[in-house]
Amino acid sequence: MGHLLFGLMVMESGCDKTPSDVVASKPPAVISSPGFITLSAEESSRVGLMVQPVARNDFRTHRDFPAIVQPNQRNMAEITALVRGRVVEVYADFGQEVKANAPLAILYSSELGLAQSAYLKAKAKLHVAEQAYSRAQFLLKEQVIGEAEAQRRQAELLSIQAEANESRDRLKLLGMDKEEFGRLDRSRQIRSVVPIVAPFAGRIIGRKLTRGEVVETTDNLFVIADLSEVWVQANIPEKDIPFVHAIHASGGRQVEVRINAYPKEMFKGTITYVGDVLDPVTRTMQLRIELPNRDGRLKPEMFATIRLFSEAQPDRLAVPEVALQRDQGRTFVFVQRNTNEYELREVHIGESNGTVTAILGGLNEGESVVTHGAFVLKSELLKKPV
Repeated sequence: MGHLLFGLMVMESGCDKTPSDVVASKPPAVISSPGFITLSAEESSRVGLMVQPVARNDFRTHRDFPAIVQPNQRNMAEITALVRGRVVEVYADFGQEVKANAPLAILYSSELGLAQSAYLKAKAKLHVAEQAYSRAQFLLKEQVIGEAEAQRRQAELLSIQAEANESRDRLKLLGMDKEEFGRLDRSRQIRSVVPIVAPFAGRIIGRKLTRGEVVETTDNLFVIADLSEVWVQANIPEKDIPFVHAIHASGGRQVEVRINAYPKEMFKGTITYVGDVLDPVTRTMQLRIELPNRDGRLKPEMFATIRLFSEAQPDRLAVPEVALQRDQGRTFVFVQRNTNEYELREVHIGESNGTVTAILGGLNEGESVVTHGAFVLKSELLKKPV
């Protein structure tokens, strides 16, 4: 009956194991004394037992922080109208790629027409005033008029010059450039249309106007962004700020970024901003990273994760994470004593970085610990079926 129960236990525990584990469930291991186990070379090879010497190296831990992809705000523009007007034509659509100075929309503005008219009137008055002052200078020299009359005409000229300059500055504020001023001076024809153009090459990521509506100077008509480079922004908790300082202390600014949409890829980004003030509510510090995005795969509002490493702790004993075994609150490894004998050794561990774990006590440099296959030894030594 006892043999039957043991057989059932092995079958139940082996239902979800791999074939190699099933083979490992019956190694002819010999427990020579408490805490020691002997395994033949043949069985060691069969279960894939591998050992690795304990060494001292620079040890670093890391932390992962949630982040989000944002447009590079240095290459983003919210385009507004400089003058109130009615939308006549709209050329750009949401998501469209545009070149620098490409037309996005056309507005009709009576305000711009009135300002151009005032400019032309001021220019005409200035021309008349300049001629009058020139004649006054000649008449004063011939003693036809007195000094007071000449000064009056000079004052008129200065006043009209101020009006002309004011009207010109007004048109500049309404968006007229040097080319448009040249056209207006030559043709003296008023144009009440206002072109809305792209300030640089990029993609339209926002459009808030339709044909026929009246827009104000406070309205955002388009949002254009150059997404060839994006920002990844994260908020670092106060307790983890030393991880950011560790990067600066090592003289580096490169960090690892993982995008949730591409879990198998790792991107390299550059830290370009570290917050100087913590958010008083969340107690976090803002961190900004720039990532190249020439293929356009990184989209604003994507979720991401950034990984920051601690300062290197030199000359630290560490073992691979897979070498550690745990049972009833204890952490231990198997140390190879000779070719076929292994010792269970309880250890005191420190921090882990997911790959290796620092050892604070229980092991000496140069000792060989079992990495692959340690679970088989644990199961056999503790009399647990694999």
